[in-house]
Order: sequence, then C-alpha cells, then structure tokens
Amino acid sequence: MQLGLNLGYWGAGMDGDNLAVAQEADRLGYAVCWAAEAYGSDAATVLSWVAAQTERIDVGSAIFQIPARQPAMTAMTAATLDTLSGGRFRLGLGVSGPQVSEGWYGVRFDKPLARTREYVDIVRKAMTRERLSYEGEHWTLPLPGGPGKPLKLTVHPQREHIPLYIAAIGPKNLEQTGEIADGALLIFPAAEHLEETTLTHLRAGREKAGRTLDGFDVCPTLPLAVGDDKDLAALADTFRPYTALYVGGMGSAKQNFYNRLAQRMGYEKEAAEIQRKYLSGDKQGAAAAIPQELIDKTTLLGSVDRIADRMKAYAEAGVTTLSLAPAGFTLEERLASLRAGTEALERAGLA
Repeated sequence: MQLGLNLGYWGAGMDGDNLAVAQEADRLGYAVCWAAEAYGSDAATVLSWVAAQTERIDVGSAIFQIPARQPAMTAMTAATLDTLSGGRFRLGLGVSGPQVSEGWYGVRFDKPLARTREYVDIVRKAMTRERLSYEGEHWTLPLPGGPGKPLKLTVHPQREHIPLYIAAIGPKNLEQTGEIADGALLIFPAAEHLEETTLTHLRAGREKAGRTLDGFDVCPTLPLAVGDDKDLAALADTFRPYTALYVGGMGSAKQNFYNRLAQRMGYEKEAAEIQRKYLSGDKQGAAAAIPQELIDKTTLLGSVDRIADRMKAYAEAGVTTLSLAPAGFTLEERLASLRAGTEALERAGLA
C-alpha cells in the first residue's frame, strides 16, 4: 500500500504551509499529492504550483468538478499538467453536489451517472489525439448544423494513458467507477465496512468490463492526528467539525451522499440527528452528536503503533493508496504527522 497526501482546498487557512508539506511528502516518498476544489480555489492552478516545485511525487485532482468544465477542456488541462509535470499527473473527476452544481455553475444536477460516463468517454477520446466527435444525451461534438468541425488535441501528453479516477460514494456510482475508471477516490471509508459499502460495488463494475480489481487503485482520504492513545477522545474532537460538515451539511436534506454512507455503516439514527441539527443551524450540536466510534473508524488517530494497526486493516480490506490529510495547527505539527505516517507504514510492514 502506498501513501498519498491530500492538501484539501487552497484557501482553507494553511496556504503558506501547503507547499512545504507537499515538498516534505515528496522527500519522504509519498506517491501522490491531491488538491481539491469546490467554489474557491481551483485545483489545476494549485497542482501546477506544486508540480513545479517537487521532483517525484505525482499530482492529482481530487477532484476536477464535472459541471465546472467542458470535457474537452478537462482533456486539455490534463494533457498540459501531465506534460509540465513530466508525466506525474492523475486526473480525478466528480459530479460535485446539487448545491454547487446548480448554485455556483448553473448546471442542473440531473442524471449524474450518465453525465459522468459521457464525460469520461469524451475526455479519454480527446486525449488519444484522434479527431473528436461524439453523439450522446448530454454532449454532441461538433454541434450539428453549424461551423464546428472535429478537432484534435494539439498537445502531446507525456504518457499515452493518464490515470483517471472518479470520486464515488453511492453503490451505483461505485459500480460505474469500477467499470470505466482506473481508480476510486473515497471519503469516510471504514476498513471494517469497506467490503459491503465499497468494494463489492467496484468489483461488480470491474466484472462488467471483463476485469478484476487487480491494478485498480482504491484510494481513500483519511484525516490523521497523532498523539497519545489515552487522548483519543480529544484527537477525535479535532475532526468533529469536518465530519459534521459532510454528514450533516454537505448537499441537501434529501441528497447528502455522505449522510447515506454513514447510514450504510450502521449509524442511521445518528446520521439523521447530525443532519437535523446541522441544517437547523446548530453546527456545534451536530458536531457533538457524532459518535466517537464513527470518527475513529473513518480517521487515523493515536500513536504511531495504533495508526500502523489501522493501516494494516485498510491494506487487508483492499486499499491500495491511503491518502492522508495531516492535522496540525503549525507547519511543524503537519510535517511531524507526515513523518509519523511514513513510520507507521514501515511498522505495519507495508512500505
């Protein structure tokens, strides 16, 4: 199992340190550095900045939002980043959520699975550098009856095949991801529930494509807080606002993929209470309602030895790249967390 680094959103208050954290991950041999976007910083610019000042670590979008870009533009960006980074780019895609898609981009959040499939088809076709034409429900290239003609990408990517990942949570999305992608970007993954919540669906999709999970990158992001095992409750409290935001406030009352995931892990009543409080404006109450067990199952908490045991559990469950989001109020604390991640991987015998 490899380690990755997830920088999250640029503009979240740690910008001055993020480059140093990425460079330390590069030095330590982390496999990939991911950057996110929502309705603040864009991921492409951040990845260019990181790639220009690192040497070996891959850079990946986690994710480029599908409603934000036409698929041909995403192919252009992917090819450019792969060329500039010397073949170190990984393309992660996702549909975002209804509030961002419709509120920020003005794109209807309808038929997300069909849109994703067509989007991936077009991106991959464009990056083969053949002349681009496509007829689908959501995209038609060139537009009929006009001056447009089939064009081909003029940039040569560094590699013939750029790894393509999809951020997936729900069963149908996971199955399609297994069918059409090279990897899955996961959030709130519990090693104890990974088979029934995730892998069984990915495997079904791979089987549809006549493949197995061999070579498919199962890549969850896990927040990491290193400390004494006697202080697990305090360490878990670090991630209460983060968990409350996703389980309680990400999306709408009717459409929150993270809330449904918590329910599938056995926290039906708790997930409903967290969401009710969060959407009513009681964010502190929502955070307090999160069971410590749920946080512990979906993060890495405690001593290096305890984290090593958890890493073993994820590797045995089927994770191939474990992306860490190291907690810390200072740069030195975040760098120490990165080093602890490497040490834990070695103690687990997974390096």
